[in-house]
Amino acid sequence: MFFQRSRFTQQISSRNLNVLSARVIQHGELLDQWNPGTDIRRLQHSVSKSFTCMAVGLAIAEGKLSLESRLTDFYPSFGGQVQSSPSPPGELSLYHLLCMASGHDSPPLWAEERDTLQEKDWVKYYLSLPLDRLPGETFTYSSGDTFMISAMVQAAVGETVRDYLTPRLFEPLGIHDVRWDTSPLGITLGCTGLWVSCEELSRFGQLLLQKGHWQGRQLIPEEWITLVTRRHIDTPGTADWGVGYGCQFWMCSHGAYRADGMHGQFCIVLPEQDAVVAINSEEEDMQGILNVVWSEILPQL
Repeated sequence: MFFQRSRFTQQISSRNLNVLSARVIQHGELLDQWNPGTDIRRLQHSVSKSFTCMAVGLAIAEGKLSLESRLTDFYPSFGGQVQSSPSPPGELSLYHLLCMASGHDSPPLWAEERDTLQEKDWVKYYLSLPLDRLPGETFTYSSGDTFMISAMVQAAVGETVRDYLTPRLFEPLGIHDVRWDTSPLGITLGCTGLWVSCEELSRFGQLLLQKGHWQGRQLIPEEWITLVTRRHIDTPGTADWGVGYGCQFWMCSHGAYRADGMHGQFCIVLPEQDAVVAINSEEEDMQGILNVVWSEILPQL
């Protein structure tokens, strides 16, 4: 099949979308790529959340966590300090955190807050904040929830998410010397902070497409990939932000799902087409980029 790259690049250019690099893989083969010579490791922002999710699946498979695990299981000294909320934050389950349904109206530990927060123990800080509603009821996108997931994994397995994933995920995928930023107390951010290239991101997408199987090895349990990449909760957004949320993955139109990050990092998995689209950008109009994927790439797959 002749892949018409010009259709994608023309639309990106005409809409002034600042796409830096992109790769399209189908049936395990590279169909095309844009700007491979400038594909360097870039901050993946919230794409990091989906990598953190892989650490959860591994820890559950090892019997060190479960979806019902609660924050008080690992942080009992902080668990009872908030009494006025509908439910104590320490009773939040891992599943609540994975689905972004923790019960905060104003999610903790956004980037601006992380940059100015005087409290160095972010776990203690998170657990000091009352919930606004019962957990599990409503989706509210929260980087703080994912940071707490990272903290739970570290408490359960005895090493940071970055170090835990290095031999289990990164090294088998050929992603070496990974940089992943940390909290002041050394907990992998989880919600952001991971630096990888578009090419490395496409390998992660191919792993997801293959249900965790990679070069003869099952790196991530297949049932975990299946679970976290299906819809678990409704989302209030429009277009591709209104299709629902899984567990640290967004659902997409066209039967796809994605990891995405602020300013247009995308790892889009299209199971029906047996394809992966990876994109790195510096662009506010993230839906605009997705629209071009649906209009110009999808019809060619």
